[in-house]
Amino acid sequence: MTAIIFAAILAIVLGLICAIILVLADKFMSVPVDERFPKIRECLPGANCGACGYTGCDGYAQALIDNPDLKTNLCVPGGDSTAQAIADVLGKEAEDVIEMVAVVKCDGNCSVVKQRFEYKGVKTCEAANMFYGGAGTCSFGCIGLGDCARACPQNAICVENGVAYVNSELCIGCGICAKACPHHIIELMPDVNRTLVLCSSHDKGAVVRKFCTNGCIACGKCTKTCPNGAITLVNNLATIDYEKCTNCGACRDACPVHCIVEKDISGIHRIAK
Repeated sequence: MTAIIFAAILAIVLGLICAIILVLADKFMSVPVDERFPKIRECLPGANCGACGYTGCDGYAQALIDNPDLKTNLCVPGGDSTAQAIADVLGKEAEDVIEMVAVVKCDGNCSVVKQRFEYKGVKTCEAANMFYGGAGTCSFGCIGLGDCARACPQNAICVENGVAYVNSELCIGCGICAKACPHHIIELMPDVNRTLVLCSSHDKGAVVRKFCTNGCIACGKCTKTCPNGAITLVNNLATIDYEKCTNCGACRDACPVHCIVEKDISGIHRIAK
């Protein structure tokens, strides 16, 4: 009986000692937290997408505190309202957010792209890509198994006829889908752009024509037609310099395979304005 009482007293004493140590450690070893941090964190949407260039919303919130010169408009998913809320917390002037939208730069659907084999493995783009780059003959095109659609927090992407498509009106520009695509054919771009090249192939024209009738064949007609010199061929692919592009439509009319298209990709933030 005495042994049990002694053990109980010892346990109580040890517990009190540990409690005192923890209290002292919390008091003397704790790192002070800037009271602005939780306020800024509440302003951010919590997507933790990394579009701002930092490791999630916590990283961006801390960076805003640590660097007074850091811009408040780096949260693309949050839009102008988030930038304004952050600016109010920091006592700074709000800056306009450049609204971004994900664009799938491929139009190689099942009717225009041939299949090299029947893929029967795990139904993900990542898995299929490890097996000869996927079943499609174009090694640059959309694999079409929907990794981007499953990753999208807004349900803004669907796969139709073997190709992923983005509903720009739902897209918040977080870029998670772009990171999920093993072929890197999803690109974030300002949603004010209207002329798009829906191809990512860097094969030579004859090869592209053999594999996909919608692909860029690097004929150069668009570059010769553009009155502003906004299009160049980069590694066998038409590439638009949007700082020079006036959306005149000359390149679209000149493209013999119609891989240059006009499309309104206004995103959710611009529609809400």
